[in-house]
Amino acid sequence: MAVVEPAPRRISQQRAKLTSLPLYYDGFLWIKRNKSNEMKCWTELRGNKLFLYNDKKQEKFNDCINLQSLVSVADEYPLQKQWAEVKLTLANEEVCIKTETAEDAEEWKGFILTVVELSVPTHLTLLPGQIIRLKEVLEKETSRSASQSYEEPILSPTVASACQPELYMDVANVNEMPLCFHNVSRQEAAEMLLKNGSHGNLILRPGADNKNFAVSILEPSENSRSPIKHYRIIRTDTNYIIELDKPVTLNTLDEVVQHFVTETRGKLKPFISNIYDTQIDCIVEESEGQKKSTESRTRMIAKQLSQGLNFNLQRGKENSYMNVLPGKKK
Repeated sequence: MAVVEPAPRRISQQRAKLTSLPLYYDGFLWIKRNKSNEMKCWTELRGNKLFLYNDKKQEKFNDCINLQSLVSVADEYPLQKQWAEVKLTLANEEVCIKTETAEDAEEWKGFILTVVELSVPTHLTLLPGQIIRLKEVLEKETSRSASQSYEEPILSPTVASACQPELYMDVANVNEMPLCFHNVSRQEAAEMLLKNGSHGNLILRPGADNKNFAVSILEPSENSRSPIKHYRIIRTDTNYIIELDKPVTLNTLDEVVQHFVTETRGKLKPFISNIYDTQIDCIVEESEGQKKSTESRTRMIAKQLSQGLNFNLQRGKENSYMNVLPGKKK
């Protein structure tokens, strides 16, 4: 097996920050996607995604292959016998990866199958030390995936900066949206919910791909360890689909919002801000018990923020979606 010098520590730390995913394996691969030309890429397996770089020193990745929809992994037999080739069949494309040796290909297959199937493959030819590494990766990935469900596509910072205006929908369409629709990002929605809870605890917003939508909520339960949660709303030609364990199909976005309100028995309330608000205190006072509860929870969240604790507001959780409504059990 070829020994490859790892990326410098600073670059590795920067990549971890940008991708928000743990590094499990890396090395050079020759990759061919659909009709594109074959390219030699420094490739990192982080979580269940392959991140592609020009070389070991590049901080920002060029492309990302999501392995979540992996259907099969099969050995190919290239004409040049010095190469080992593997075909990854995904739901929407085929990706061919080539390595210099069969041993390298076998190890890549082991890591990929482990993070996708959440089990160590037994049909591969691996050394005891490699199997131990796969078991360690399995433990980490099982723990990580348990706290996440559906994910937004991760954009390379180079791509994201070029497409930044597209992350926000055309303002002309906002007038047709429910009153709780806000043309904000995931992070901005979370901050709005935490800072202005009196306006409501449910925000409808654009999805990261600017084609679909998302619902961000402040969990009604005070015992929730992750107060901010996000749900993906898929837009089709005729309706909207809430991606839950059992997907819900509705005709309008107003019905989507109402579904969240109804299913939580009114605990979720649309976030409707008053644009004329000049911060005059609300005339209707909360009861003493409600005040104490709200103040206690605010202090708890502020303390977590100050200590740097992870609860969906940090970048490490930014790309996760929930698939169970508040108060529901899987």
